[in-house]
Amino acid sequence: MDPSIDPMSGRPALTPELAQEIAQDIGRITGFNVLITDPAAVVIGCGDLARVGTVHEASLEVLRTGRPATHTAEQAGRMRGVRPGMSLPITVGEEVIGTVCLTGVPAEVHRFGLVVRRQTEILLEEAALLRSRLLHERAVDDFVRDIALYDPEVVDAGAVEARAVELGLAPGLARAAVLMETSPAGEGADEGAAAVSRITVLRTVREVFRDRQDVAGVQAAGRYVVLAAAHGERTAPGRLADACGHLLSLLYDRHGLDGRMAVGEPGAGTAGMHHSYRDAATALRTGPAVFPGDRVFTAADLRIPHLLGAAPRQARARFADAVLGKLPGQPDWPTLRETLIGWAEGGFHLVRVAERLHIHRNTLLYRLEKIGKLSGRQVREPGQAIEMYLACLTDILQETTTRGKVR
Repeated sequence: MDPSIDPMSGRPALTPELAQEIAQDIGRITGFNVLITDPAAVVIGCGDLARVGTVHEASLEVLRTGRPATHTAEQAGRMRGVRPGMSLPITVGEEVIGTVCLTGVPAEVHRFGLVVRRQTEILLEEAALLRSRLLHERAVDDFVRDIALYDPEVVDAGAVEARAVELGLAPGLARAAVLMETSPAGEGADEGAAAVSRITVLRTVREVFRDRQDVAGVQAAGRYVVLAAAHGERTAPGRLADACGHLLSLLYDRHGLDGRMAVGEPGAGTAGMHHSYRDAATALRTGPAVFPGDRVFTAADLRIPHLLGAAPRQARARFADAVLGKLPGQPDWPTLRETLIGWAEGGFHLVRVAERLHIHRNTLLYRLEKIGKLSGRQVREPGQAIEMYLACLTDILQETTTRGKVR
C-alpha cells in the first residue's frame, strides 16, 4: 500500500516524511517557520526539528472547527507547544487531515496564510499523484515480467489476467510482444546515455506505441517490453516492424541511444502473450547473427533459425559437419556461406541471386562450381541446396554462440 494514500478513503495521506518535506520547502520560500500537524495535533513536520513529536495545542480547535485561527504572543503563552502566528486546516475533499502553522506576528503571517495552506494542499496532492504513478509503473513492470516468466505449472493464468484488468487492459485481446534492448550510442556517449531515466525512455516508447490497449514496461536495465495490441491496421505485415524502426530513430535522436528490437507474432491471453514474448526473445538473440545489418527483427522471418536453434548444440554441430564437410575450413568460407544462403533464399535463380548478392552472374557460377567441388554435393539440385542452406544457418548459430553473442 502506498503510504501517501489513505487505505480507507483513497485520498492523499499526510505522512511524517511528506510533512517534513513540505514544511521545509514552504519555509524556504516564505521565510517563516512552518509547522505541520497530523489529525491529532501532533507535529510531524517543522523547520525546528525539536518541535517534531510535540502537541500543538492551538491546532486542536482548528482541527475541530475546520477554520483558521491566529494566536498572539499572549494567547500562545497560555497554550502548550504554541508560538505566536497562525494555524490553518489542511483539507482534502471535505476532510481535515491536519494543520499548517506559520510562526510570526499574526498581522504579518495572516497575509500568507491562505496561500501557504493552498500550496500545502497542492504539494500533498502532487506527492500522492506522483507516488500513485510510480506504483502504476511498478505494476506495469510486474505485469510484463509475469508474461515473460509465465509458467502454467506455477502461475495461474487467471491471476495474471486479473492484473491486466486492474491496469485497464482487455485480457482476451491478442497482443504482439515487442522487445527492445538499448545501449549508449558511439564512443564517449556512455555518461550521457546512462543518465537517461527509464521514465524518459518509456515516454518515447509510449509516444510510438500509444494505443489504449498497449502496455510498455521495463524488464531489466536497458531492456524494455511492449505488449502491443494487435488490431486494426496493426495486423498488416510489417506495420509493427515499421513502428519499431521509427522508435529506434527517436531514441537515437533524442536520447543518444542505440538499440535493436524484435517482434513476436500476436497471441491472446496469458499463454498467447507469453509465447509471443518467447518468439520475440529468440528473434532478438538470433536475428543479429542471421541479419547482421538489421536493427529490427520479426519472429515470422526467423522461424527456420528458431527451429534450428531449438535443437541440441551437439546435434546441430554434427549436422553442419556432415553436410558442409571441409567448406568451413576454406579462407573464403564467409563468402561461400553467404553465396549458399543467397542461392536458397533467391529461389535458385541465377539472375535473381546474382542481383541479391550484388555480383556478376559469372561470379555466382564460379562460386557454385567451387562449392560443389569442395563439398562433393550437387549445389544446383534443390534438395541438396536446401540441406546446405540449413547447414549454413546452423553454422552461423554455432559461430555466434561460441563467441558469446547469443545468450
